[in-house]
Amino acid sequence: MRLLVLGGSVFLSRAVAEEAVRRGHDVTCACRGSSGSVPDGARHVVADRSAGLPDEVADDYDAVVDVGRHPSWVRAAVERTPGAHWVFVSTINVYADDSTPGGGPGTLPLREPLHEDVDLKQDPEAYGPMKVACEQAVTAGAASATLVRPGLIVGPGDPSGRFAYWPARLADTAEHPEVLVPGSPDDSVQVIDVRDLAAWIVTCAEERRAGTFDGTGLATTRAAFVDAVAAAARELGLHDPATTTFTGVDQEFLVAHEVEPWTGPRSVPVWLPLPEYAGLMAHDVTPSFEAGLTTRPLSETTRDTLVWLSETPDAPVTGWTRDEEEKVLAAWHERS
Repeated sequence: MRLLVLGGSVFLSRAVAEEAVRRGHDVTCACRGSSGSVPDGARHVVADRSAGLPDEVADDYDAVVDVGRHPSWVRAAVERTPGAHWVFVSTINVYADDSTPGGGPGTLPLREPLHEDVDLKQDPEAYGPMKVACEQAVTAGAASATLVRPGLIVGPGDPSGRFAYWPARLADTAEHPEVLVPGSPDDSVQVIDVRDLAAWIVTCAEERRAGTFDGTGLATTRAAFVDAVAAAARELGLHDPATTTFTGVDQEFLVAHEVEPWTGPRSVPVWLPLPEYAGLMAHDVTPSFEAGLTTRPLSETTRDTLVWLSETPDAPVTGWTRDEEEKVLAAWHERS
């Protein structure tokens, strides 16, 4: 298969290119290359999509994988390669309903499409609507298409630092043995290892599988999520369960103490307020697994993330500081 990856130097797009090369495909990565190198074995075509794809990117690929978010970029690329099967990497942020558990393609309403390119630094809320417009461009112009809507993508190389907070935190219990766990132990948590998602994307390209799927793993509970992360840290000798305590703190208390959800400063990553976000990490991915998606244990993802963190001193890890966590824990214990 001749595969064009629009990207190829960072996280998911790079993992896709790596997997395709591993399977023996002829892989071209079209990207600037300013954020990193493309995998060994892949051809790099220097491309700045804001200026359009270079002439050497022609309509002679069997499949295209695109992670773009700018509608004009996606429209232009589809017009350049109309004969290829497209695997477009969208997002669950295309859904207008974040509160309903068990939803997915065909059951959840979509946001209104935004066909103009918007700077997400100025308007982060434009992300989902722009992706809807990108999806429409692909389905309207490609010979055939797979739309993949990932949830939270995790694992080695993650530039967001969201999931990395938890492996780093559970590996830091010697100095900070009390770990705050947000919300309820039964809250849903749903993630996918970048390598598993990449492998499935390549399979969809190989099979020219048509359809729309949520690209995330099976949902688990908050308690099981923390247990799996702790088990991996323990396996590497970085976590002592005998000296560690886990303290559950309800969301009302966290909100009252100005703790942020999901990501960023003063946040507990991978935690979302309920019920308004009860569906965001509780999608029904049965159709995705029936279409060939397979996922590894979360403990394996955690272990490999910890190894990556140890080998990458400047790897991003978001979330609040240990001092901020300890102050909230002290307030929790002192409540009347």
